[in-house]
Amino acid sequence: MAGQISQGQGLPRDRASRAAVVPVLSNAFVLVLKAVVGLMTGSIAVLSDAMDSLEDVGASLFDLWSVRLSAKPADQEHPYGHGKVEGIAATAEGLLIGGGGVFIFYQAIHRLISGQAEIGVGLGLVAMVVTAFVNLGVVFHIARAAKETGSLVLTAASRHLWTNVAQAIAVITALVLVGLTGRREFDAIVALLLSAFLVFSAARIIMGATRQIMDVRLPLDEEEVIQGALSRYEGQVVGFHKLRTRRSGHQRYVELHLIVDPKRSVEEIHTVCDGIEGDIQERLPGAEVTIHVEPDDGRPRRPRGSFS
Repeated sequence: MAGQISQGQGLPRDRASRAAVVPVLSNAFVLVLKAVVGLMTGSIAVLSDAMDSLEDVGASLFDLWSVRLSAKPADQEHPYGHGKVEGIAATAEGLLIGGGGVFIFYQAIHRLISGQAEIGVGLGLVAMVVTAFVNLGVVFHIARAAKETGSLVLTAASRHLWTNVAQAIAVITALVLVGLTGRREFDAIVALLLSAFLVFSAARIIMGATRQIMDVRLPLDEEEVIQGALSRYEGQVVGFHKLRTRRSGHQRYVELHLIVDPKRSVEEIHTVCDGIEGDIQERLPGAEVTIHVEPDDGRPRRPRGSFS
């Protein structure tokens, strides 16, 4: 018996696709708002945030494309599906965020050296408060969708949106300080802090995406869930070994070798395999489970996660 393969149905891909549309619309709105207000008020912090929103629009469009592409089923050219595109998209989004941080750093240093222009505080505050509330509403929506679908792209997008909320709060702080003290350099100083925050956030996103592209094993708690499901069959099978796991986009892949009594029939072992697959998928929805069956020949093994 070569083994059993479960063609996992995946998590709600339409949910991920619908959720990915929301940041496109919200980012386009706040881009126009901040660009107009930034030009009217002369605030480098607001203009820098507008530049980041321009990158956000591009990133969210790329996210939408990648989510829809990753939802395509496996085909002859891509027998494992298209999930890897989510890792690529998340990496690209991280690079965009990091690039925005470098741009903001340059603009802030230039403003500090060249001198501070006049800044219209009141209108800038209104724009940034609106931006903060819009992004806050969107981030909760995207974070919930990311948790439900397991999409790496939506996870990266939610982290990106949290950076936008933090940016808006920072710019609001800068404008308040300028208004209270009359010291316009606060505007550029906060922009410098924003640039550092963006680079840090970009590094976190890229590191997470790289782990998936490199087929890093599933988190320990998820592997413990798999082993917990397998432990229910102790007594029906001799043991298991060669447990391997990975993730591609929203999809989890689980492979293992199942050691069985050679006297049991193919039908009996097939039923056991179906039960194991179902239990794993119940705990990790959408997982594709591949089981290779081996007859117990009495040889000692040192499997990772065996019953012994």
